[in-house]
Amino acid sequence: MKTQPFGKWNISVGLWVMAAFMIYGFILIYLRDFAPGKEAWIESYNTGAHFEARLAHVHGNLFSFLNIVFGFLLVKLPISARLARWVSGLALAGLLMPLGILAEVYLGLPFYLVLVGGISILTATILLGVGAVQMKLEAVSTTQK
Repeated sequence: MKTQPFGKWNISVGLWVMAAFMIYGFILIYLRDFAPGKEAWIESYNTGAHFEARLAHVHGNLFSFLNIVFGFLLVKLPISARLARWVSGLALAGLLMPLGILAEVYLGLPFYLVLVGGISILTATILLGVGAVQMKLEAVSTTQK
């Protein structure tokens, strides 16, 4: 079995970013339950910065998990190196979505990173699906020869 260099970064970065967003989740719990002025934070639960902060936390962990899964699949499946490179890079770029949400909330940056990240993770998912279909078709064609 050949060793696939693509995917290892996705696993590593996915685990580190997931740990960071878990810590961020603990910060959100602190703000909700223990911080001075927690009542105001609780009142804005479904609006404004509080809602956006929760979106970033959820999407950060989801996209981190997707990077771990995609990385594992890229390491294990016989997908072409060219396609694996694209899937790996686009999945990593998908992490721009939750980071972009945080940048909107805390830095006031525009939503462009959110769009780039969302489009990237969607494209990575589609390309990995294409790679899986091609892999299956190649396996069928080699057994028929």
